[in-house]
Amino acid sequence: MNWILTFVLLSLLFLLALLSLFLNRLQKSHISLPPGPLPLPLIGHMLLASQMTHRGLTYLADHFTDGRGLLGLRLGHLNTLTISTPPMAKQALQIHDVVFSNRPASIAITYLTYNRADMAFAHYGPTWRHMRKLCVTKLFSHRHKNSWFSVRREVSSTVVAIANCSGRPVCIGEMIFSLAKSIIFSAAFGSHSHGNEDLIGIIQEFSKLFGAFNIGDFFPWLRWLDLNGLNKRLKKARLELDYFIDKIIEEHRENPKAKDDVNRDMVDEMLDFLEDTEVIAKSNFGQAEELKNLGLTRDNIKAIIMDIMFGGIETVASAIEWAMAELMSCPNERHKVQTELAEVVGLHRRVEESDLDKLTYLNYVVKETLRLHPPIPLAPHETADDIILDGRFVSARTRVMINIWAIGRSKSAWKDPDAFRPSRFAIGEGEAAHRDFRGSSFEFIPFGAGRRSCPGMQLGLYAMELALAELLHCFDWELPDGMSSSELSMEDSFGLTVPRAFRLVAVPTLRLSCPLEV
Repeated sequence: MNWILTFVLLSLLFLLALLSLFLNRLQKSHISLPPGPLPLPLIGHMLLASQMTHRGLTYLADHFTDGRGLLGLRLGHLNTLTISTPPMAKQALQIHDVVFSNRPASIAITYLTYNRADMAFAHYGPTWRHMRKLCVTKLFSHRHKNSWFSVRREVSSTVVAIANCSGRPVCIGEMIFSLAKSIIFSAAFGSHSHGNEDLIGIIQEFSKLFGAFNIGDFFPWLRWLDLNGLNKRLKKARLELDYFIDKIIEEHRENPKAKDDVNRDMVDEMLDFLEDTEVIAKSNFGQAEELKNLGLTRDNIKAIIMDIMFGGIETVASAIEWAMAELMSCPNERHKVQTELAEVVGLHRRVEESDLDKLTYLNYVVKETLRLHPPIPLAPHETADDIILDGRFVSARTRVMINIWAIGRSKSAWKDPDAFRPSRFAIGEGEAAHRDFRGSSFEFIPFGAGRRSCPGMQLGLYAMELALAELLHCFDWELPDGMSSSELSMEDSFGLTVPRAFRLVAVPTLRLSCPLEV
């Protein structure tokens, strides 16, 4: 009996493979698809699954395409498209922005975001627009002074903590991660007392799970088998994060702030909106239905908190650590920044917000770091409709990855693309002086572009600039144990973000003549 069942299953698989091959050839005979390696029947390009990283996709695009920047791959039942050149990024994110404004729904994304109840991975539409507006106005806007004040306070506290370790090796990576966590908790949730080492591990696990390869995403009928063992990790990670998020929500419910309280944070605003909806539901059914259609539920609140925890902490911390690592590996560049700080600020006081606009070379360092190490190297999108892109047919619900990492290292757009050379942005002498990262220069889009560009860009940049300025102004830095700059590992670790594979450790010594106080 067993051999009969085996024979039937093998025959079915063989017929499916023939059908897949036939349909694939039939489709190609009528339309032009994005170029890529020759797919195998049924499984497509699954044998290339290990190449689904920023570096791997860059390699495939260089070797299997026509140089236009479109790479088509079929992974099981899933069509994917990688865009890796500035002109094609402009086509997708500006000219055809609406079509490319959706987000894909992997198993991990769907589960960890409470069935895409968040802002980062929700499909484009009224609910997403409302959540984005709420986040921008109540957290990321410069008008929300509490967010920006929290950056200054937490950076100052970190500087004092490092000063207490002067002359001894410091794990910069861990300190910066703790700094980013404190900034986000203080700005978004009104406190930084919720976090501990467990939370740091959970956030790092989220990053890995968001970017992990899950065979169930490509063969839906195999999801129940959990062949990668990821489903257990997903449940464990969300359960652990739920504990922290529920604690934040309940503390805000138990200690509500008045609407005119200057210390109100984003969670207060979201809870008010949720409560207003419940009240209106009892008196005005029509208006309640309209509010309900916006979809702001407790799951929305929890998912947005998750977005901010993950997006705000991991990306900011990674960017600051990469900047410090690049400067430690390039002592001459570090010397240029510190010389500028001494001239603009002086060694008798700390850096203030008003100084940042005058620190032009520091600004070049920030730009160069974001070019080489974008916060999200592969920006995930999904097509809402069929579309012809550069003469190639892209079907609806194609998973699209904008390879921001490859675009920032494009040989056609940048001289010495892999070199850390901040002076390329210098006005009057740098070939990239006119390029800006706010979404209009498609050679340089570390925060994405179009409707789905990063809403927290301004706050993240401010945190990065102030933290770097203070770390480099208050201290001189050396690598530990006589390590030379050429020995410093610059290897990255792939997830949804790309942090350093090894934490940066360096030895600080006090540089200023003034006392360091919070």
